[in-house]
Amino acid sequence: MQGLNGKRIVVAGGASGIGAATAERLAAEGAAVVVGDINIDAAEATAKRITSTGATAFAVEFDLADERSVRALVDTAVSQLGGVDGLYNVAADVSAETLGRDGDLLDMDPAVWRRTLEVNLIGFALTSRAVLPLLLEQGGGAIVNTSSLAAHVGDHARAAYQTSKAGINALTRHIASRWGKQGIRCNCVSPGVVLTESAQKMALSPEALEFTRMTLPSPRFGKPEDLAGIVAFLLSDDGEWINGQVWSVNGGAMLRE
Repeated sequence: MQGLNGKRIVVAGGASGIGAATAERLAAEGAAVVVGDINIDAAEATAKRITSTGATAFAVEFDLADERSVRALVDTAVSQLGGVDGLYNVAADVSAETLGRDGDLLDMDPAVWRRTLEVNLIGFALTSRAVLPLLLEQGGGAIVNTSSLAAHVGDHARAAYQTSKAGINALTRHIASRWGKQGIRCNCVSPGVVLTESAQKMALSPEALEFTRMTLPSPRFGKPEDLAGIVAFLLSDDGEWINGQVWSVNGGAMLRE
C-alpha cells in the first residue's frame, strides 16, 4: 500500500475490535499510530502489541464526549510525533446503559439520545475539528469515520444509534465538500455484522444472528481485519482520489449503489 510509511495517524477508539485491528494494520504499513481510547488498559495493550513488532505506537486515554480530552489527545499526538497526517474515528458508546436502553421512538429516553449523539456523532465532529487545522496547514490529509449498516436500513429498535450513524455519513460529506479543494479527504466505512467482542455483548439474539447468517450473501460474518484493510487504504495515498464516500463493508448484507 502506497503512502502510509512514515504517516502519523490518530485512531480514536483503538483499544479493541475494529479500532485495534486497524491500528495494527496501519503500523504494519509503516505508520506511527496513536491509540486513543477511554479504556486505557486495553489501549496500552494494543500499543504494546504494535511496538513489539518494532513499529511506533503509544496509547492515550481520552473521552470522546469530553472536548478538552479530545483536544488533549491531538495535542499529545503532535508533541510526541511532531504532527498528524490522518485520523480514524471508530469509537462509540455501545454500553448496556446507552445502547442497551435504546429502543423505538415511543420508548424514547431523551438521556439515551443525548448520550448517543454526544459520543457517536458530536465526538467525531470534535476530533475532526481538532485535526483539521493541522491537516490544512500542511496542505492536506485524510479522515476516515465509522458509520454502520444501521444508517441505511430501518431498525425496529436502537433509534438513537441509527440516527447518530446517519449523522456521521452527513458529517463525512460536509468535511469532504468543504475542504476537499484544500487537500482534505474524508470518507466513511459502514460495517455490517462484525463479531467483535463488544458487538457480541450488545448485539443480536442467537435467533437473529442465525437469520442474518442465512440471508447474508457472504459465507461468514465480518472480522475486524476486514475493516482494517479498507480503512488503511482510504488513509493511504492509494485512496487519494476517493472523497466524501460511504463504503459499505458488510459481506453483501445490503446490495446498493
